[in-house]
Amino acid sequence: MRILVVNPNTTAGMTARIGAAARAVAGPGTEIEAVNPAMGPASIEGYYDEAFAVPGLLEEIARGEATGVDGHIIACFDDTGLDAARSLARAPVVGIGEAAFHMASLIAGRFTVVTTLDRSVPAIEHNLMKYGLDRRCARVRAAEVPVLALEDPASDARRRIDEAIDAAKREERAEAIVLGCAGMADLAASLSTAHGLPVVDGVACAVKLVEGLAALGLRTSKVLGYQAPRAKPYIGLLERFGVPSPAPGEGGREAAG
Repeated sequence: MRILVVNPNTTAGMTARIGAAARAVAGPGTEIEAVNPAMGPASIEGYYDEAFAVPGLLEEIARGEATGVDGHIIACFDDTGLDAARSLARAPVVGIGEAAFHMASLIAGRFTVVTTLDRSVPAIEHNLMKYGLDRRCARVRAAEVPVLALEDPASDARRRIDEAIDAAKREERAEAIVLGCAGMADLAASLSTAHGLPVVDGVACAVKLVEGLAALGLRTSKVLGYQAPRAKPYIGLLERFGVPSPAPGEGGREAAG
């Protein structure tokens, strides 16, 4: 089984850490390919960054489909581009945010999400409502840690995450913690030991869910919302998402590369 793990930002060091976290939980015979796009933001911190991350993400999803992967993982906790990726793919596509929420709901009555910056809180709260799991989430907390600080051993990121978990236990009486950033994946086990409660990492959760979906032969539905994109001109875009560029003169000018 081959699983493509796409980090939608362009920071290769984070991609390597995400890939290591995914391989650590993958079952025997599961091959993990961890990639990031060549274009897009260095980190995804809010709606603006998400918008610029989606084209590169879709390029990687299209490449994975062309090479016959058994499933895809979007390794951004905002589940950046998830619905668009499912429209492009027949293999299952799982976002690490959705995966972590579902897994946490199976082991705890109430969980708290500990994410990076406060600007990410509204997007996560929106996703919880979209997935129907907002009632199970006690709160989405920001540790006020920039995403790229997770790459810097000299930063105080770990201390801030510890403090946010302590506050969640004290103030929300959280029964589990969901780590709200793929860059935190390698901290889950040590945080769980330190705080005495389950700490859920979405990368690991997504790997196990994709393995299960692929083993059951379940693929992305192409009924209604996740139908493949219709052939139409996408002016100014490369022919990288399985849709044709316009013929010369169509739409007023030729497509730019």
